[in-house]
Amino acid sequence: MKTLRIDHIVLTVSSIPVACEFYSRVLGMEVVTFGEGRKALTFGNQKINLHEAGREFEPKAARPTPGAIDLCLIVEPGIAEIAAHLNAQGVEIEEGPVLRTGATGPIRSVYFRDPDSNLIEVSEYMTAVQ
Repeated sequence: MKTLRIDHIVLTVSSIPVACEFYSRVLGMEVVTFGEGRKALTFGNQKINLHEAGREFEPKAARPTPGAIDLCLIVEPGIAEIAAHLNAQGVEIEEGPVLRTGATGPIRSVYFRDPDSNLIEVSEYMTAVQ
């Protein structure tokens, strides 16, 4: 077997409406409805399915818990503009800009928390800013 890519992940949240509002407003993700009223966040070719804590769909993770994820997203425009956008949206930057190592090379990142205290890292590859 050869793994090609991640298709989707599942994010357990305290409130689906709050998560949809935050991720669409702050990160520009599109909220989509699928199945029997389920919600997901889409961006690029990826999808984050949302499960509400205590009301998860089967099968589910062994211990679905809001606030347990650490996620890195590659974003545009550059990190300086992203930091300004986060500040304008009232999102507190926890750390950054800092240099890190991404999946394919060096990245510049800022970190913040979503409404469930998940750690969100937004990054740009250094080659994009040189």
